[in-house]
Amino acid sequence: MEGKIKIGISSCLLGNNVRYDGGHKLDHYLSDTLGKYVQWVPVCPEVEYGLPIPREAMRLVGDPASPRLVTQKTAIDHTEGIQKWAAQKLRQLEGENLCGFIFKSKSPSSGLLRVKVYSLSGMPSKTGAGIFAGAFVKQFPLIPVEEDGRLHDPKLRENFIERIFVFRRWRAFLSEGAQLKKLVDFHTDHKLLLMSHSPKHYSLLGKLVAAAGKGEKKHKLNDYIHSLMEGLTLIATVKKNTNVLMHIAGYFKKNLGADAKKELHDLIENYHRGLIPLIVPITLMNHYVRIYQEVYLKRQHYLNPHPLELMLRNHV
Repeated sequence: MEGKIKIGISSCLLGNNVRYDGGHKLDHYLSDTLGKYVQWVPVCPEVEYGLPIPREAMRLVGDPASPRLVTQKTAIDHTEGIQKWAAQKLRQLEGENLCGFIFKSKSPSSGLLRVKVYSLSGMPSKTGAGIFAGAFVKQFPLIPVEEDGRLHDPKLRENFIERIFVFRRWRAFLSEGAQLKKLVDFHTDHKLLLMSHSPKHYSLLGKLVAAAGKGEKKHKLNDYIHSLMEGLTLIATVKKNTNVLMHIAGYFKKNLGADAKKELHDLIENYHRGLIPLIVPITLMNHYVRIYQEVYLKRQHYLNPHPLELMLRNHV
């Protein structure tokens, strides 16, 4: 697909000096590497809400399920104000067609997971979410989200970037009319990718697509994408990838000689044992797909889920 993917991001991660202390948290992987494929939509809740730079630090206090956003020294409560701003901002973001969002970890406004929430006695517990991040996830439950810190984990990074490419393809599918008969094609293209994440969802969605002609179109599409994105959030483990690789290898049993078959199975076994990264057997399989023009495999996004230049499968 042509064009950059539109992704929301906490503004400080792009090097913008918007933090409470006047600084930033530039992430070079996001700005320099992933940025080649992404059109960033930067957001800083606290500054866009109207707070100055620099400003007094804030924290979450009270009930982790509905915390208050309060300045640390003067105890000024900004909860209602930033919630009102967030509601307006989310309405604006609806028109951006975002395919993902990367939040700044630990932030009382933008942290996605395990944000500190202080009790009335002053004891913190890492059980909260930032005011804006929590509102975003509630408003856009399908859009892939992640935190900057977690993206340093190769498996989580590969998982997130894989999901944003899937979600962009889904948006393209919707923009082209989202015909139920075309849903079969969309699902077929993602079968092996889904299998590598969740055999359970692979089976579930197969049945859903088989019955796609029954019932209301809107509900069918909604059920499909919710289940698909839910399944893809599960990590594609070595065991599940090995299962998919063996499945793919079966397509070449009539084409390959004994030595080539052994080489392929040895690569899969070495990957399974943790001796080589996933990219090695994948590269050989893509080679065979090109040579033998295996039509079904040529359309599988599992073999090419994201730009090779990102080197995501070099580390998983």
